[in-house]
Amino acid sequence: MPKLTAEKLNAELAKNTVSPVYLLTGEDVYRKNLVIQKIRAILHPDDFNSYQSEADKADMGEVLALANTAPVFSENRLVVLTGIEKLRKEPKEALIRYLDNPLPTTTLILTHNDSKKMKTEKVLAEVCSDAGRVANFDELKKDELTSWVRQKLQEKGLQPDFNSVDLLCESVGSELNALENEIEKISLYTADRATKAITQEDVLACIGFSKEENPFELSNAITACSKTRAVKLVDKLLDDGEEPVAILSKMTFPILKMARIKRLSEAGLAPAEILRAAGLMYWESRLVSQARMFPPQKNFLNALNRIIDADSALKSSSGADPKILLKGILLTLFNK
Repeated sequence: MPKLTAEKLNAELAKNTVSPVYLLTGEDVYRKNLVIQKIRAILHPDDFNSYQSEADKADMGEVLALANTAPVFSENRLVVLTGIEKLRKEPKEALIRYLDNPLPTTTLILTHNDSKKMKTEKVLAEVCSDAGRVANFDELKKDELTSWVRQKLQEKGLQPDFNSVDLLCESVGSELNALENEIEKISLYTADRATKAITQEDVLACIGFSKEENPFELSNAITACSKTRAVKLVDKLLDDGEEPVAILSKMTFPILKMARIKRLSEAGLAPAEILRAAGLMYWESRLVSQARMFPPQKNFLNALNRIIDADSALKSSSGADPKILLKGILLTLFNK
């Protein structure tokens, strides 16, 4: 049987349909744990008929003996082994022998968290597919991730705008446990508020930054080609006591990113190809469409030369004025 999508597997479980074997692959541990919880809720195993362990810490002989034992005063037994990618050769072979003929009254759930290694586990995948269900849980990307975040916020009764969802994903990343924690913080933050509309400022406040302290503000100003805003931010960061070398680092990364996008765009690559080649995240697709606004390549080369000079000066005792060095880079980049 071919590998199921996460959606099809959840649809089966919604009908209280349970198989004797599940192999849950992919790196999204959060959604795999939800599936385990759903199966546990369907089976309702008591302590005598439930076992869960990390695979490399379990005695495989004892685990398989338990899986091969009829449940005690119950119709079902649940055995969960997580992280089976860590199993050595002999325990894995013993597991595969069990999977050739699993006990129908035992539901064995296996999680495999290494997508690259899973590509070589053909025998394991085949026996699990023959015996039950194999479902993949890759980390959510692109529109799937923003849809998930938006849905979770709406489940809390919140009304996020598009920018707040994008900022939350950009700040936290694609790890769903971390995102859920931040969503809970946003919910608590707005609990006493009459309006449930969520803005970027709410997200920044909850992840530990005020609007003025937005860690992405300088980078965003540079990639948006807002010279005036970027120069003001450099002044503010220096006046607030931030180290000049740290500010230089914040400036260098977006400038290099813009240079890559500009070069790929001028080479005639399609937007999707630019995203991949430049190593961009999906929410940065707006930068590809903005590439025509970026300075010419000669400006990038001149700015990068000034970055090298500034790095050397700031790390030495040259006595150069950090404001002149840093703002000089921006003026060179955006010179018309």
